[in-house]
Amino acid sequence: MNRGSRRATLGLVAFLALLTLAWYTPPSAEGQQIHGENSSFLGQGVAMVWGVLRGVREEDTRAVLRIVPAGGEYAAVSVEGVDPFTGARRDLFPRRPLGALLDVWTLRATFADLPRREIHFYTKAHGEGQPPSLTVYFMGLPDTTPEFATEAALFAYLTETMTKLTSAKGRTP
Repeated sequence: MNRGSRRATLGLVAFLALLTLAWYTPPSAEGQQIHGENSSFLGQGVAMVWGVLRGVREEDTRAVLRIVPAGGEYAAVSVEGVDPFTGARRDLFPRRPLGALLDVWTLRATFADLPRREIHFYTKAHGEGQPPSLTVYFMGLPDTTPEFATEAALFAYLTETMTKLTSAKGRTP
């Protein structure tokens, strides 16, 4: 390996290391942190499934995250978008009761500026000022997220996938 190639390789390694450090954003809240890596997630008492509803224009395309309790004792949920480079945060879905099923809609374009999604779960014991007891975060919209042209197709997918996901553990949505 010549000197120029070695320098380029070292530069690339340094750049990737800095990028990795910049991508990591310290969590905003206390409690357990879990990385949700795929378009469906089951664990820690919650189940989640991502889907995309294509719009006529890309600016109209929306991502939906369906959240269902799956044995946990979570009473409320909120969603934040985070810029991992600056640490800027925006409340995308204010804290609300979880109930039996909740769909969280955001424009897909919001992932450009706020790629990290933090889904915060609160138990009944957590008052308004308390940090969540669980945060599931996604580093962007998962690559495995399917896209649909109609709401009917999207809702059918979300329902079917959630049923499979939760019934695998003996739970139903």
